[in-house]
Amino acid sequence: MSALPSRRHLLGAAAALAMPWPGRAQPAQTLLNVSYDVSREFYKGFNAAFAAHWKKTAGQDVTLNQSHGGSSRQARSVADGLEADVITMNQHNDIDMLHARGGLVPANWATRLPHNASPTTSVSVILVRRGNPKNIRDWTDLGRPGLSVIIPNPKTSGNGRYTYLAAWGAGVKAGVSHEAARALVTRIFANVPVLDGGGRGATTTFAQRNLGDALVTFESEAPLITREFGDGFEPVYPARTILAENPVSVVDRVVDRRGTRKLAEAYLQHLYSPEGQEIAARHNLRPRDPKVLARFARQFPKVATFTVDEVFGGWTRAQQEHFNDGGLYDQVILAAKGR
Repeated sequence: MSALPSRRHLLGAAAALAMPWPGRAQPAQTLLNVSYDVSREFYKGFNAAFAAHWKKTAGQDVTLNQSHGGSSRQARSVADGLEADVITMNQHNDIDMLHARGGLVPANWATRLPHNASPTTSVSVILVRRGNPKNIRDWTDLGRPGLSVIIPNPKTSGNGRYTYLAAWGAGVKAGVSHEAARALVTRIFANVPVLDGGGRGATTTFAQRNLGDALVTFESEAPLITREFGDGFEPVYPARTILAENPVSVVDRVVDRRGTRKLAEAYLQHLYSPEGQEIAARHNLRPRDPKVLARFARQFPKVATFTVDEVFGGWTRAQQEHFNDGGLYDQVILAAKGR
């Protein structure tokens, strides 16, 4: 009579069955990417490529979910409990919020990936009606009397904050005082008939509702507007504009609870891969990879740019001085309404 298998042998066999074998399909995982308003088309394309990459390299199916809206509103949703595995924003301030409110990410989150954790960039441009009937060439033109300018709300939208800082910073970089720059921004916001909650809402107001003479948006959004709403628009590149960095981070508290850290980290790292960079360029985001940028150079005009750090001392200081309640932005809006 053969001996019964020992408990040690049974446990060893169970462990062997539980180990991932080459070629064996692994249980599917899900990942939620919470992002800003006008990035949805890029991540739709990137997600399909990453799912194929992950299946090939890890042998695992993955369901990649997206959530989009005004960037600050999205970040607050994550801080309030929306279980994002990764957060992909258009300004560092919104990810810093996750550290300040509950320690969802570490203070040094931006050091964990190259280029200050920003795999792509864009610039703020002025979209005008075809033929530029109002002859809008630069930020100062947006403050002319009688002009109507569409800008998303800087309180809820990174796009709106970049617009505000772009107009202010361009003046400072051109040599005017901060007081004169503030006066220009006040004139511009006096010309804003409605403050939509995010960049996509502002696009709808301008392109579909046909309201406004100009829309300030990211360079990456302009071709999408033409594709969706026709060729009745053209971008104007100001003499100086702001460089919009698009930072990304794993949401540590979430991935550690859900067991998705390895997947989430691979997802963000793939943004820096040649494939991820090329998908970004095809969606009109400026890639960091110099070889990919060189191949797409014709679609990214050279323009003089400045950063939030250069003019405003970084996002933390800009938030405190300009966008916190009672800050300079609130004062600008009150002055604009009183004009």
